[in-house]
Amino acid sequence: MSTFRVLYTTIEGNTESFVKKLQSIAMFSDDDIDFKEIGEETDYENEENPFVALVPTYLTGGTGTGPEVIEEFTTPLGEYIDYGNNARKLKGMIGSGNRNFNDQYILTAKRYAKKYNVPVIADYELRGTTREAEKIFQIIKETLGDN
Repeated sequence: MSTFRVLYTTIEGNTESFVKKLQSIAMFSDDDIDFKEIGEETDYENEENPFVALVPTYLTGGTGTGPEVIEEFTTPLGEYIDYGNNARKLKGMIGSGNRNFNDQYILTAKRYAKKYNVPVIADYELRGTTREAEKIFQIIKETLGDN
């Protein structure tokens, strides 16, 4: 049995809903996912094992993808990844968002991926479906399985 680490932040419950889907899938697997919610009150820790991060997209300003568009609410996750050597343990980003926002769909995950030089390994819309959760569970296992 392997345990895979996923850091995430949730604002309005969509990400939390998707995490619960992943947890349900893990219950019927030989593997497990260790989730850690990162928020304003989270104490920084040095991550000991490789992990992926799951981040929603909440933006303000502008109408495109340029520097005038600012992420809202996800700063604590970025600060946690910046802490100590955590960025070296990050192996990929999973993004969520609303496809109605076109180029801004999963923009936060894309920006984090660029900042930390890791791939966007998966994405899903809003609360995600069970089928998406099954697929992303496999992607998490593949991404972290050799680490």
